[in-house]
Amino acid sequence: MIDFVCDGALPAINDAVIVDPDRSAVMCEVQAHLDTRHFRAIALQPTQGLSRLMEARMTGAPITVPVGDAVLGRLLNVVGNIGDGGTPLPEDTPRRSIHQASPPLSKQRTEVRLFSTGIKVLDLLAPLAQGGKAALFGGAGVGKTVLVTELIHAMVKDYDGVSVFAGVGERSREGHEMLHDMTNYGVLDRTILVYGQMNEPPGARWRVPLTAMTIAEHVRDTDQRNVLLMMDNVFRFVQAGAEVSGLLGRMPSRVGYQPTLATEVAYLQERITSSSRAAVTAIEAVYVPADDFTDPAIAAISTHMDSMVMLSRDLAAEGIYPAIDPLRTTSTLLDPMIVGEDHVQTATEVRKLIEHYSEMRDVIALLGVEELSSDEQLLVGRARKLQRFLTQPFFVAAAFTGMEGRSVSTEDTIKGCRAILSGDCDDWDERSLYMIGSLEEARAHEEASRKTVP
Repeated sequence: MIDFVCDGALPAINDAVIVDPDRSAVMCEVQAHLDTRHFRAIALQPTQGLSRLMEARMTGAPITVPVGDAVLGRLLNVVGNIGDGGTPLPEDTPRRSIHQASPPLSKQRTEVRLFSTGIKVLDLLAPLAQGGKAALFGGAGVGKTVLVTELIHAMVKDYDGVSVFAGVGERSREGHEMLHDMTNYGVLDRTILVYGQMNEPPGARWRVPLTAMTIAEHVRDTDQRNVLLMMDNVFRFVQAGAEVSGLLGRMPSRVGYQPTLATEVAYLQERITSSSRAAVTAIEAVYVPADDFTDPAIAAISTHMDSMVMLSRDLAAEGIYPAIDPLRTTSTLLDPMIVGEDHVQTATEVRKLIEHYSEMRDVIALLGVEELSSDEQLLVGRARKLQRFLTQPFFVAAAFTGMEGRSVSTEDTIKGCRAILSGDCDDWDERSLYMIGSLEEARAHEEASRKTVP
């Protein structure tokens, strides 16, 4: 946070100010007018080496970042500087302000077009739509980043559009890994990476989602191409906003968050929408502090989501990967008018059976499954088989698991779940259903295991 003295008219809120323009050129953004001669701004770049009475230049406009074809395949920071060590951008690269209004309702598209991710539990319980917003909620170490990376692998190759990845508060290592992965996938030429790293000032982490969103909006509005926007991690955006709020001297609100929490989240999320000719589809990882899903930041973010994917630490401890909780994972798109009656019915029956098994777990732990009635044992067995069928190995984790990744169509997922629900797999070993793709692969495992039994 930097305080400035101005002899003339004060700059507008959100205007850019450059400190020491001839040397370090630290970009700042005006956030408060203290009186008729003083204003306060947040620094978006490291401030080492700055001192009092340094010269500052007011730009008279908000921060702008480069957009267009020149930034395809590049890694940028919050103010649009190149961070991949490549050649500088051309001088005539167009620029756009990071502060933009969301399109009016009259120009937004309402048509729903589903995405097929190839991840069974997602396609079944929380389908994603082009132009929608999906959030992956989870605590530390339950697989949010791995799931986002797998979604990138699953969707980018077949995606007819541009991908924009926003790393909010990421580590330097993660940025290099993402750049390397995009190169290996062969999609770097239509991908843009934007990073505000955790070692940077809070202003950089607070504004980097707006930089990524501005680039995505240019692709949507000017190039009229679909955009896949991925953010990891949105909670760090909220966290950075709380730091900025404290530096500005604002009174904290609930649980120490900034009083402007809902406004800041809404300003970002409401810009993620579809126009009449192109769509921005968002997939966002959200860290849940202390696994508390009632946290105000989580509540503020979840109100804007079409699909909410909840990751469970208990499932991860049991080796159920992806560790997606089928009982708390929801989607507004799970509607017969959108996905069909059979899909909704299958998803509902899967949830009911797994919920029944969850309610019986304490009884089973105390008495053992043998003390249940034969009907209850049958239902418990089917629920456990469903849990294992909804696991699958990921392509991006193959180097760690030693298992090749699997991609399963939504139709095959529904078909497999229907078979388990109807009892076709009652006599199967549940291990045959663990970490596989379609039910046909499980059937092959079951037949192979029976042949090896003497």
